[in-house]
Amino acid sequence: MAKWGMVIDLDKCTGCQACTTACAMENNRLPGENWQDVLFYHEGTYPNVKLQWFPRPCMHCENPSCVSVCPTGATYKMKDGGYVLIDWNKCIGCKACMVACPYGVRFYTDEKAVVQPDLRTVFPGKNGRQWDPPYKGPHDDPTHGVGIQPHGVVSKCTFCYHKTSTAPKGVADLDEDDPATKEHTPACVRVCPPKARYFGDLDNPQSKVNKLIADKRGVRLLDHTGNKPQVYYLSGGAGAAVPSSRAHERTT
Repeated sequence: MAKWGMVIDLDKCTGCQACTTACAMENNRLPGENWQDVLFYHEGTYPNVKLQWFPRPCMHCENPSCVSVCPTGATYKMKDGGYVLIDWNKCIGCKACMVACPYGVRFYTDEKAVVQPDLRTVFPGKNGRQWDPPYKGPHDDPTHGVGIQPHGVVSKCTFCYHKTSTAPKGVADLDEDDPATKEHTPACVRVCPPKARYFGDLDNPQSKVNKLIADKRGVRLLDHTGNKPQVYYLSGGAGAAVPSSRAHERTT
């Protein structure tokens, strides 16, 4: 069984937010509710202030704190693929997982719209859905938190479960440039202009993600929490930089 993971090269990332846009379109996200955030913040003191940026998907942790606090078992970790997903049929919207997640990558959309006008009033939902967007992503799969979500539940990045879970068995990497895996590659990886994102099997020693982590000393965000993210960052000092433990809170 594969254990999918992502590598983001911060030396290549330009903060263009193509990943944010592609994810929103692929997963029917409301404006401002970004499963693929690119956070902007400042480091240093005047006059030596530097603008930094930091891409932040769900980490799909090996030891996810969100799973242990869920009272209904709605948040769970899959053995095959290593995904951390939400079963919307079980979620009661208590937000315990949102509090437990140290990365701030979960969303509860039954609140005031992040961006106005509220498109839920422009494209009202049907059959208990949040909204009915003019574009349609994957078919609804509520047991895996895929599709247009219903009211009263939490949502998050799924590593494009509807695409990656159907990849050919045994492949080491899911790559936009490989015709055999192109349609199974996560949307954020496919559209990245500087090719800063990679997606592959962390349990396969031949995968490119494993080689990048080893060769460029990949690091995990807030690793001291014990969550053991399956998202690794590469940085040699240029471009964006791995932020301090609280930098993900200092957005502009």
